Amino acid sequence: MNSFAKYRKAKNLSQLELSLQMGYKSVLVASGSEICYNNKHFNLEQLLKISQILDVKLCDLLSPEQTNK
Repeated sequence: MNSFAKYRKAKNLSQLELSLQMGYKSVLVASGSEICYNNKHFNLEQLLKISQILDVKLCDLLSPEQTNK
């Protein structure tokens, strides 16, 4: 699970709910960007909105996930 999904799920938000709060009418932006479908990524404006919605520091949102070894 990537950091976007992890923080989104921790706030009990679906991809659709996050998309709606970002101002989109469809889940495509959130779902496609979370899994990098067709090389889609969030842009800086979207990242700032997501960090505000999820109440997460932008640097934490962009940090690579730590794996337990």
